[in-house]
This record gives sequence, structure tokens and C-alpha cells, in this order.
Amino acid sequence: MPAISACEETVRRGDPDRYFSALFAPADKRPFLHALYALNVELARVAETAREPMLAEIRLAWWRETVEGAREGRPRNHDLARALAETLAANDLPQALFDGMIAARSFDASPEVFADMAALEAYADATSGNLMRLAARVLGEARDDLAREAGIAYALAGLLRSIPFHAARGKRFMAETLLGEAADAARSHFETARRMAMPRDAFAAYLPAALVPLYLRRNDPPLWRRQLVFLRAAVGGRL
Repeated sequence: MPAISACEETVRRGDPDRYFSALFAPADKRPFLHALYALNVELARVAETAREPMLAEIRLAWWRETVEGAREGRPRNHDLARALAETLAANDLPQALFDGMIAARSFDASPEVFADMAALEAYADATSGNLMRLAARVLGEARDDLAREAGIAYALAGLLRSIPFHAARGKRFMAETLLGEAADAARSHFETARRMAMPRDAFAAYLPAALVPLYLRRNDPPLWRRQLVFLRAAVGGRL
């Protein structure tokens, strides 16, 4: 369908890690994952297009209302809204997880900087962790504890590798004194997630976290290296 195809293209261009991880999910579940991941792409873009915090809040409120309307079966005239309506009709996805993702994105356009790891990890869990929780529910085996560890690890590694991009638009996510601690925390959360039992059916939801060690070694590894990491993780059945 056009709405699903549009979401898939949004994810392919805006979030290749999750696009390729979704390929390891059952074919009938991928459209729902694409809808969730496309929403995440749009939320992450808010701060890139709305430099003023007030304007960012207006756009985030628009997305919050879009999710609510899709849940009620009244999607806006927007491809992602229609795809979300189908996704929410077919899956039991708590509104609180969406609300947490959207609320956390207010920080992206603010002048604030995380000064301690607790706040940084809470942000990582609300964004990346909640997205994994939603994806796992689509795939039928939710493990919220695993989503927390894998989600925080992946988000921290991503924030560290995107420092030059955010610096170019004048945004800092963490104090420089936290850089080393954030890298150590990413490794620690990854190792904790790796020791957990992996739900077989929902493996694709957590698969992006398999890239954490690679991202901590190389800031911009080629796509083929990332794809190889995914393949090895899928064959081995662990991150």
C-alpha cells in the first residue's frame, strides 16, 4: 500500500540500521515496524527543522495528536498517519510508550546539556528503549528489561558517533566530562543485554544493538560492515 511504501522509504533513507534489522523480521510484520521506525525518524527530525524550542514543541504536539488520532481510527491525511492507524489496529501498543518517545524529543531542540549519566540514560531509554519495546510487541515477545539495556546501549553509541553532526547545528547532548563515561556505559549495557536470553521471535526488535561494539570502534563504518554484523548476530542468535 502507498502509505506503507512511503514509510519503508523513509526508514530506508533516514534510518538504515533499523531498515536492515527489519529484514530479519517476518514479512507480514515488517510494515508495522516500518511505521514505527518512520515515526521515530520524523521525531528525530523535529529538532533539525525547528531550531526554536517552542516551534519544536508545536511539531511534537502535532505528532502526539497524530498518534492519538490514528489510534482512534481517525488518521490524518498523511501516509505515516495512515500506516500508524493500521499498525495500532493490528497490535496492542501502549500509548505511554509513544508519549515517552515524543516527550523525550523536547530535549533535542533545547539548549540544555545532560550533565549526569542518569539523565542521559533516561533519555536513551525513553527514545531507543521505548522504540524497541514497541517493535518487540509487534513481533509478539516483549522483554522490557532487554529493551532497556539494548536500547540504552544503542542510543549512547549513536549519540557519541553523531557528535560532529549535532555540533554543526550548535547542539550538545552531554558535557565533555561524560564522553568517556558514556562510552563505558554503552559497553556495559550492551554486555548486560548480550547475557540476557534473546526472544527468538522478537530478535529483530533488538538487533540494532548488535552494532554497538562496531560503533564504539569506528565512527562511520561502511554499510556492508553493519550488514555483516547483523547477519552474524542473526545466525548466532545473540547480539
